[in-house]
Amino acid sequence: MSTQNKLMTNWRWWICSLLFVATTVNYLDRQVLSLTYEEFIKPEFHWSDANYGTITSFFSILYAIACLFAGKFVDWMGTKKGYLIAIGVWSAGAVMHAACGWATAHLGGFDSVWAMRAVEAGSNAALAVATTSVYLFLLCRGILALGEAGNFPAAIKVTAEYFPKKDRAFATSIFNAGASVGALAAPLCIPPLAKALGWEWAFIIIGGLGFIWMFFWNFMYDKPEKSKHVNEAELEYILQDDAADAAEKAALAQEKSIPFTQAFKYRQTWSFIVGKFLTDGVWWFFLFWAPSYFSNQFGAPATSFKGQALIFTLYAIVTCVSLIGGYLPKLFVEKKGMHPYSGRMLAMLLFAFLPLCSLFAQPLGVHFNSPWWPAILIGLAAAGHQAWSANIFSTVGDMFPKGAIATITGIGAMAGGVGSMIIQKVAGNLFTYAENAGSAFRFLGFEGKPAGYFIVFCFCGIAYLLAWTIMRVLVPKYKPVEL
Repeated sequence: MSTQNKLMTNWRWWICSLLFVATTVNYLDRQVLSLTYEEFIKPEFHWSDANYGTITSFFSILYAIACLFAGKFVDWMGTKKGYLIAIGVWSAGAVMHAACGWATAHLGGFDSVWAMRAVEAGSNAALAVATTSVYLFLLCRGILALGEAGNFPAAIKVTAEYFPKKDRAFATSIFNAGASVGALAAPLCIPPLAKALGWEWAFIIIGGLGFIWMFFWNFMYDKPEKSKHVNEAELEYILQDDAADAAEKAALAQEKSIPFTQAFKYRQTWSFIVGKFLTDGVWWFFLFWAPSYFSNQFGAPATSFKGQALIFTLYAIVTCVSLIGGYLPKLFVEKKGMHPYSGRMLAMLLFAFLPLCSLFAQPLGVHFNSPWWPAILIGLAAAGHQAWSANIFSTVGDMFPKGAIATITGIGAMAGGVGSMIIQKVAGNLFTYAENAGSAFRFLGFEGKPAGYFIVFCFCGIAYLLAWTIMRVLVPKYKPVEL
């Protein structure tokens, strides 16, 4: 074996690097709109925050629905073709955003995009421009959501193909780090591109990265047993679990699956639904609205160095702090001797306190007249979400047999998508109403749009403790489901 190890190729790690790049591009593509909205998209198309809320809520729910079917699509098409189609679709959707200005002007009967931009704010012409452009952006975001839903199912499938079980968690952590890298890189590259070349080119260049990735994927990927880059020693290493897998598959064949309608009969299902419904939207709210918040409240647009530094700092905190999400339950179980489910629920309770930081983000930001307080506190709140999210999926495996996990997970993902859709839509309408009402709209010492932000921050702060409490009431102690 030592001789084989010396001669073993390492092609599996090159494949893992492709998954990392794809995940990074995935996250970059979904952030172009949020980082160009306030300074470029909003004034050009005469949008209100309600318009933006409609678009982000639509993306959230369609992405959640598509995730239910993306895995089956990849299985049906095969890993190579399935991944190519997924990234091809989302890259096309990303690039198509750039044509929305031209298409809006053409459909509205304007001679040029410049003539469309020059219409009087608040006029019927401006309303027509806003309405037409929103529908065009909805089309593009829909295509983006459909394609992006295929990234994680395909990447997880590739990991299972190219890595033995003992290495899969490490490989997954590597490619999943692309989400954090994408979040960190986005504020450093997207606003400068939009400022230097126009917002359209930000969509084209970032979206075009996916097509470059497709070229490398097409020539680099093949199943390990067919790949000319994988030698016999590496193939033997990759397939070392085959005998155990055969026994496991035989055992799984004896397990019962769960009909979709029957899943709702269990309190454990509703516990997971509530946990996802109340909390998923918080993460998406911070992702889509943080750049606009820093620009509106503190005059730090995403194209400024300060605005970029704020977003970078926020996600750097998320990346670093959320690493404890997987370690804390392990500590409780191994060091304290707790039952895995009890240890996970205790960890989730502790994580549920971190989002309370968002309650102080705006008061401290206004009191010290500094956006750094909100950036740090929102970063801690978002890190709490990531740590919470890493554990709530595991509660399904704690309580349900393997044959039911996929069904319950899909139901929870849908619940999270519905929750996200609601918070995006409500936030957009609330911000538009509060801005128009001005000083007539008040909440806990804030007025106008700042009051609207504070209302949503308050919900974000308490959502996790509320969710944990309801989950605990529904399932007060560990009780596995028997089908």
